Amino acid sequence: MRKIAVERSLKNVKNYLNTNGYEVTDLESSKASLKNFDAIVVSGQNSNLLGMQDTNTRASVINAAGMTPEDVQNQITNRLS
Repeated sequence: MRKIAVERSLKNVKNYLNTNGYEVTDLESSKASLKNFDAIVVSGQNSNLLGMQDTNTRASVINAAGMTPEDVQNQITNRLS
């Protein structure tokens, strides 16, 4: 199962991904363990999206601005395949 961290403000994306078989966690409560995620979904409203300037993670960061939950899932599928 793919592990996805989703910014708290993106509840519709979080619910959609959870319903479609992803293990979804709030980004804000997971900053200390970002390397454990396959993808990170952010709203794009904050340029310092993870609250740290030097965040190191191999996870794909997806800016969900202007996307539907389905679009976000497609981005996750494309980037992780």
